[in-house]
Amino acid sequence: MPMMPNQPRFAAPDADALPLYAVGEGALEAFRATLSGDQAAWLSATGFAAGLGELALLPAPGGGLAGAVAGLGDPLARARGRFHVAAAAARLPRGIYRLESDLNGPALDVEALGLLLSRYRFDRYRDQAPALAAFTAPLGVDSARLEALAEAEWLTRDLINTPASDMGPDALEEAVFALAARHGARAGAVRGDDLIARNFPLIHAVGRAGPQAPRLLDFTWGDTGPRLTLVGKGVCFDTGGLDIKPPNSMGLMKKDMGGAASVLGLAHVIMAQQLPLRLRVLIPAVENSIASNAFRPQDILTARNGLTVEVNNTDAEGRLVLADALALAAEEQSDLLVSMATLTGAARVAVGPGIAPFYTDDDALAGLIARGGATGADPVWRMPFHAPYEKMIEPGIADLDNAPSGGFAGSITAALFLRRFTGAARYAHFDIYGWQPSDAPACPKGGAGQGARALLGALPEALGL
Repeated sequence: MPMMPNQPRFAAPDADALPLYAVGEGALEAFRATLSGDQAAWLSATGFAAGLGELALLPAPGGGLAGAVAGLGDPLARARGRFHVAAAAARLPRGIYRLESDLNGPALDVEALGLLLSRYRFDRYRDQAPALAAFTAPLGVDSARLEALAEAEWLTRDLINTPASDMGPDALEEAVFALAARHGARAGAVRGDDLIARNFPLIHAVGRAGPQAPRLLDFTWGDTGPRLTLVGKGVCFDTGGLDIKPPNSMGLMKKDMGGAASVLGLAHVIMAQQLPLRLRVLIPAVENSIASNAFRPQDILTARNGLTVEVNNTDAEGRLVLADALALAAEEQSDLLVSMATLTGAARVAVGPGIAPFYTDDDALAGLIARGGATGADPVWRMPFHAPYEKMIEPGIADLDNAPSGGFAGSITAALFLRRFTGAARYAHFDIYGWQPSDAPACPKGGAGQGARALLGALPEALGL
């Protein structure tokens, strides 16, 4: 099954492309003065007030279409969302359009990216209505970079949206190898009982009851520059194991490989843009299933780095498979080690579905990630590695507890657990949701990347590229 990204592209420059004007409420009168008398009268007659998401079509002499106007509202309204031009552009008639606005810099990049993202359709199982409008690249943007970002997001969405019936460990491995081959990366995998022989006991324990063999996927790219290692949680479906989830919690568990999907999207941009670094991607790919050989509550497992873990909930499996992968990464000192995972419900309670909380001990790196999120329309929020909570993950009978009782600070204790496996590496962890709960501009309901653009924006300064 091919699982390559779709091809979001700007249309070729076209002298006949129709203008799509983006106008805020405060600039409406000045914009109206630039129109012909008939168009200005028409715009007034339609009641267009440049409210956020409003769209007005401009008539041409003879009854044709001369262009369109998208409302940008006021700054307060814009602060409550993102991809504002895309909100209006989704209703454009068929044609090719060029964006005309006073936007520049990161604001223009975000709106241009939104136009590309608005064309996404997940049509593997059902024909979807095609996007009618296409867009030329606005002047002043790096179109190749924006296309790579959009392609990465489309790949991430496709991977998450595909159900476990077609996106088990076998298919996730195929997607990893296809992406590696596309960019000339070197890919490999450790599968099944070889995980025991190669000392990945936690990955094996979590995935051995699944219908497809558990595995660790590993690819590398680049021969010079700083080392960046990305680790993505690839739990292709999570029943909760023997501590089985109730139906309302299991319904979205095809997205439990959202960390892997986001890491692969980020890796695509890094390779497509030829960033001068050495990249390694590690994905533990498993299904957390129920069978006679499933791992059990109160089992004590020994991780790759020798730490023992008491399993107090088989539904806290993501941190277990990540632990072995992080321990492997720590054996090769990276300049930056990053994990991404749909890890805890506690993170959603803390910040909701639209923000990706992240953890790092490095204040400078945290600032760069926050700035990257702001400029890349990728909302993130720093959370603390709160040292006093370390005792909550120490059960006494083993070195670590995978599911501390009490229910407090679940995202923090999960992050503290992961940090135990990172050695001395400079480390950041993202606890993402990977899902858009309802349709939003350029973000349809379904799988969604989170944290990747924020981290990408941080890399040049963080790694001295």
